[in-house]
Amino acid sequence: MGKAVSTLTLRKYKEEGRKIVCLTAYDYSTAKILDRAGVDVILVGDSLAMVALGHKTTHAVTVEEMLHHTKAVTRGAEFALVVADLPFMSYQVDVTQAITNAGRFVKEANAQAVKLEGATEHNLMIVERLVGMGIPVMGHLGFTPQSIHGLGGTRVQGRTADEALSLLADARALEKAGAFSVVLEMVPSAVSRIISKKLKIPTIGIGAGAECDGQILVTDDLLGKYVDFKPRFVRRYANLDEVCTDAIRQYAHDVMNRDFPNDAESFVFPEDEEQDLLRKLNAQPVG
Repeated sequence: MGKAVSTLTLRKYKEEGRKIVCLTAYDYSTAKILDRAGVDVILVGDSLAMVALGHKTTHAVTVEEMLHHTKAVTRGAEFALVVADLPFMSYQVDVTQAITNAGRFVKEANAQAVKLEGATEHNLMIVERLVGMGIPVMGHLGFTPQSIHGLGGTRVQGRTADEALSLLADARALEKAGAFSVVLEMVPSAVSRIISKKLKIPTIGIGAGAECDGQILVTDDLLGKYVDFKPRFVRRYANLDEVCTDAIRQYAHDVMNRDFPNDAESFVFPEDEEQDLLRKLNAQPVG
């Protein structure tokens, strides 16, 4: 497979024009598959809240839940760079809270970086402090799911020239603060192209067009495993919901019709041992 991916690797890929491949994972086996397939960055996203835990938004997932799943992912990823989302209200209170929680993801869960949303003055201060301590930070601009209520719902961001300039200013501020990359979510392609050209750090797009330096999707969306809704920007490469449902129905059919397990899927008890067992059972007192 080659050498493990680092933040410097991603900067090198941008300089070379080599697109960066990113996907999400929440468990060991998925992380192993992504790693084996050559994915550069695995994000343990707070999308865990909806995809794996059944919540309506990302708000409900806790630090402890994110740590639990990040530990599983880092056990399965040997080469990919593992980034952990800092969940809602785990860094917004103050810088001390942010440092404490980010440190836990690196120290306890073995993540190589963390991600936070937005470029407020508070967030920029957090980025500077974390980077200064040796914790790489990925930014996230455009539609930021943790701010869904403040944004008025799931809406494309940067639709006007002024909004686009504001996004560019935020991206530059994150770069200056020390972020190693920035996710651009649900941003018009032309705006993403301009931001990507203006920054030295890589941009990772999701619903932001093809000219970002890399792309990310939720793996369960890509595989057609999570089907509660399908965003416009998702391309389904498989339909695991249908495949898994069919497989489980066939299993249930085989169990009910005594076709599973068959002799080849069972263990043999030697005939002489069976006869010996029966003799010993018959010799036992009744009752």
